[in-house]
Amino acid sequence: MMLRIHALYHVDFEELSHIKQWADNRGHSITVTRFYKNEPLPAQDSFDWLVVMGGPMSIHDESDFQWLADEKSFIQQSINDGKTVIGVCLGAQLIADSLGAKVAPSGIKEVGWLPIQLTEQGLAHPLLADLPKNEFTVFHWHGDGFECPKGAMPIATSHTWANQGFVYQTSKHKELGTWVLGWQCHFEVTNKSMVDMVSHGQTYIQEAMIDHPDSVQAADEILALGDTYIADNNAWLSTMLDKLAR
Repeated sequence: MMLRIHALYHVDFEELSHIKQWADNRGHSITVTRFYKNEPLPAQDSFDWLVVMGGPMSIHDESDFQWLADEKSFIQQSINDGKTVIGVCLGAQLIADSLGAKVAPSGIKEVGWLPIQLTEQGLAHPLLADLPKNEFTVFHWHGDGFECPKGAMPIATSHTWANQGFVYQTSKHKELGTWVLGWQCHFEVTNKSMVDMVSHGQTYIQEAMIDHPDSVQAADEILALGDTYIADNNAWLSTMLDKLAR
């Protein structure tokens, strides 16, 4: 079955990346709302999946980004309608907020290739069956984080952040066989998107390294490690998306 996937972009350097490659390979269609270009949101009946991407802003920056309030309402409606909703980093934070969870800085920033591990619930979850059973390395870029929403299942954690991911289902989702999935990390990163994020975030990295030397990597280190980890991250993401699409 061909899926109609709609993506929400907050900046021009955090796009679907490997999610687009996966969708193209599986014959799914993609549409996009680019908030930074003031593009309109679509009708809810025009898509099957909603993918909410990342960005450098906070979910609380509504005074600076007028579209944030509309985006939050749109995400909430998509969840209420029982759609598959996927959040990446800021996107996961927006979903968590829509589900009533707290989103705030924890005092620790994570930038670069750093380890996470599945929780006991994550290890048992069918969507994550092909992910490593022990600690594994993923791409991070965040200073804020989410508490696990009420009714959601915490699926991943790390030494620095208790909540790295969650899955959620309403009764309508269970009826439709759909899920809400949020990840703090960026499984979707490709070499191009990694380079773009590092290029736009040079100052952020340099400043964050001062206070967070153990969890923020230098730009050169991030780029050098891409060849080691990107392929695995993309493969893990593909298995999750395939399971969501069944």
